[in-house]
Amino acid sequence: MIQKLPEGYSEGIFENRKYGITKKSFNDGKSYKVYGEELGGRDYVSLNYYKTKSHEFLKPCEMPEHKVLYFLNNVVVTN
Repeated sequence: MIQKLPEGYSEGIFENRKYGITKKSFNDGKSYKVYGEELGGRDYVSLNYYKTKSHEFLKPCEMPEHKVLYFLNNVVVTN
């Protein structure tokens, strides 16, 4: 799900609304910061993702995990 998002800035459609999405990698590409913001609206999604040798961790930033997972599974990148 996170892998389908391109590195850097992109735009996407989620629930018929346009979002600006920024994905930045760190830790040699094993970890990501993702921020999606509804363009012209109030909604946003923010998360960190970490991959270690034995585990993967999804850490939403001040929002429920199910909101982040729903966004990642349903956003369609348009560029």
